Amino acid sequence: MPPRTCLCGLPASYQDCCGRLHRGEVAAATAEQLMRSRFSAFGVGDEAYLLRTWHPSDRPQRAGIDRRVKWVRLEVLETTGGSVVHTEGTVRFRAHYLERGRPGEMEEHSRFVRLDGRWVYAGVV
Repeated sequence: MPPRTCLCGLPASYQDCCGRLHRGEVAAATAEQLMRSRFSAFGVGDEAYLLRTWHPSDRPQRAGIDRRVKWVRLEVLETTGGSVVHTEGTVRFRAHYLERGRPGEMEEHSRFVRLDGRWVYAGVV
């Protein structure tokens, strides 16, 4: 069952926030929105969405979702470009998780590009 509050950190329910993107009802309007929705996809185990939003040039066979990791909170630290008028952008973020009950965090500076009009994850800066 999906979480009631969206994992991406925005003040909305999962169903009304990232759930709409995961279900394919809307596409991410910005690179940040795509990054947030991908974080949520890891949290709810939506591997199909992760693969669908990964640039085909480096898309893996599997998204690598580890069921022992519970993603709990996201901090967006910095964005460049990635708006509705850009064709590329970056998002630097810190993701907080629990693994076997122990807290942890990972930080990444991700690159996003528009491909056929849609934002996709294009790797790490």
